[in-house]
Amino acid sequence: MKKNKTIKKVLKKIMIGILSVIGIISLVGITFINVSPQFGGTSKNGSLERIRNSPNFLNGAFKNIEKTVQNTGFKWSTIPQFFTNGNNKIPSSELPLIKLASSHFKNQSQQPRITWFGHSAAFVELEGLNIFIDPMLGDVPAPSPILGSKRFQKELPISIDSLPKIDVILISHDHYDHLDYGSILKLKNKVTQFYVPLGIKAHLTSWGIDETKIKEFDWWESIQFKEIEFVSTPARHFSGRGITNRNSTLWCSWVLKSKSSSIFFSGDSGYGKHFKEIGEKYGPFDFSMIECGQYNDQWAQIHMTPEETIKASIDVQSKLTMPIHWGAFKLALHSWNEPIIRATTKAKELNIKFTTPKIGESILLNHDNFPNSSWWLNKK
Repeated sequence: MKKNKTIKKVLKKIMIGILSVIGIISLVGITFINVSPQFGGTSKNGSLERIRNSPNFLNGAFKNIEKTVQNTGFKWSTIPQFFTNGNNKIPSSELPLIKLASSHFKNQSQQPRITWFGHSAAFVELEGLNIFIDPMLGDVPAPSPILGSKRFQKELPISIDSLPKIDVILISHDHYDHLDYGSILKLKNKVTQFYVPLGIKAHLTSWGIDETKIKEFDWWESIQFKEIEFVSTPARHFSGRGITNRNSTLWCSWVLKSKSSSIFFSGDSGYGKHFKEIGEKYGPFDFSMIECGQYNDQWAQIHMTPEETIKASIDVQSKLTMPIHWGAFKLALHSWNEPIIRATTKAKELNIKFTTPKIGESILLNHDNFPNSSWWLNKK
């Protein structure tokens, strides 16, 4: 009897200890979310009214065009794998990097030029304008360095301070690997305009950006900036930077169209019928940047497989396609170079014109010579 009472007391103390630890962790987490500027802001006034009036906002959240579930078969057994670098999830040595001097952007020819910064960050020079798309230039795609895997490369192609003035920053959605707090703070004084999906203005203004420099877009809305029309087009994804604001902001792809050139940027997206609709409305495209990484059968409807990347490029009527959303961060369980191996294999099979630049390497449009070496095969 005495022994049973002793065991009960010990178990009670253990349970109290466990609950106390959980309580402390929860308190720290809640405090961090409420205090850290990383999480951004909440839409108010006119922005909130526009969100509520959007045809894509239903029952308190943004929705995809097609029925979409974020979890298509969660497997508890895979959780430990996210915390390891085995199975070639990160490269074993430094990847090739093209270093750029500030003069690189001063010596631009009249040809449209795109420079890849890794993952989905791309610097576009078009019709005399400098456009930076999803400029995630930070080390870790997470609100804290302890919550994410570091960038594969130790350096960027060029420091943020050495970048030229930027006419437009385009944001596709508010996830940390696309909208980076630290990068925005360092870039904001160089930027004339920010074009973002509905709801993201609140994040930017909370980070000190004047609201007059920010324009929010619903799907299919557009604006003319000098010689370029910018169109916010659909994607099949989701949003949210915190625990309680899932799908409170919109996600999108982007069309850049001028008299001489047309460019498509997919943002993050599962495969869907929206690609064909975009192609029919705005294609054919001289150049497209389409996501090609961080896929898994556990979230099959919000990211594409490499084979679906090629299918999407056909749907949007792309003349030349560059894979993005790979080569910088470990966000899934596949090997770091599996996306590009599979995508190039499919592109060759279907005779799709495909370009595979190194990070920091530029692509000149309307030019026969474009990067297409298999540089990733020399890295394990």
